[in-house]
Amino acid sequence: MTGHDESGDGIRRRGRRSRALKAAGLTLAGLLVVGAGTAGWAYWHLNHNITSVDINSALGDDRPAKAVVTPSATASASASPSPLPTEALNILVLGSDSRSGKANARLGGGNSSGARSDTAMVVHIDAGRTTATVVSIPRDTLVTRPSCPLPSGGSTAVAYGAMFNSAYAVGGPVCAVKTVESITNVRMDHYIEIDFAGFAKLVDALGGVTVTTDQDIDDDKSHLHLDAGTHHLNGKQALALARTRHGIGDGSDLGRIGLQQKLVKALLEQMAGTDLLTDPAKLYQVADAVTSSLTTDTGLDSLKELTNLGQSLKGLSADDVKTVMMPVATAPSDPNRVVAREPAAEELWTSLR
Repeated sequence: MTGHDESGDGIRRRGRRSRALKAAGLTLAGLLVVGAGTAGWAYWHLNHNITSVDINSALGDDRPAKAVVTPSATASASASPSPLPTEALNILVLGSDSRSGKANARLGGGNSSGARSDTAMVVHIDAGRTTATVVSIPRDTLVTRPSCPLPSGGSTAVAYGAMFNSAYAVGGPVCAVKTVESITNVRMDHYIEIDFAGFAKLVDALGGVTVTTDQDIDDDKSHLHLDAGTHHLNGKQALALARTRHGIGDGSDLGRIGLQQKLVKALLEQMAGTDLLTDPAKLYQVADAVTSSLTTDTGLDSLKELTNLGQSLKGLSADDVKTVMMPVATAPSDPNRVVAREPAAEELWTSLR
């Protein structure tokens, strides 16, 4: 390798590290891929790890309208031939047990016939991309699930009073996106999904994550038992924390969402405090852990596209990310389910359009 190549690599690596540390509002997968792009075989391997779904083609025009993008004066005056985008962006992020395999089975994941979305978050990045809001949608929310196209042809039937996470179970990512757009009237610009094994591998690759819990957790179903206080968790423990609900509060999904949001913040802080570039082996381990368990829409299915997104978020810091939950109330038909609480839910979604 020539001296010129080495200099170029150094510049690219420093730039990617800066973007990875600052893009706290981006999903965990995107953050790490931005910092992990390398040349040659490693780049090819990481790029081909990513699975994609063509959601735009599947849904066609029967969707909320895209936001009108007006080029900024800064972008217009930029000498760059391809100025970075600055418009607002909405990304549906799912944590799922959708992939079969021994690793997922050991961690409690499902198989191809029993797919579920355990975690759903709408990540809204404001115009200018310096602030963001992460909205969690409880999986036990009762919704009207729209008719969704199926990969094999045909479509699912409209379902009234269906659990929110059933959308993924019956129609995969396409139906999950269509259902979110139906209940929010907000266009999802992108989709990112990571499975159980990938999440656990990510945490382990980062050396674990430190989380402070406000109450004791005693959940035999998730096999997590923690006293209130600060704990450094490995990947399996962090996944259990993200999934636990029976040992906290009233045992509903609402308590779990609070833990998930706390865990996301802790992971972002862990990433910011980890100098991956001083340990190339660890850098590759982190990137491989994420991309091998990542599913995206076709607009984010390459390292180049993810890197471009990360570059556009370089002004976003962890302190600029707000986490909230969709306002809900107990469902009149079932005390174990919730429904969107209006007009608060509509006001929230309106603020993201």
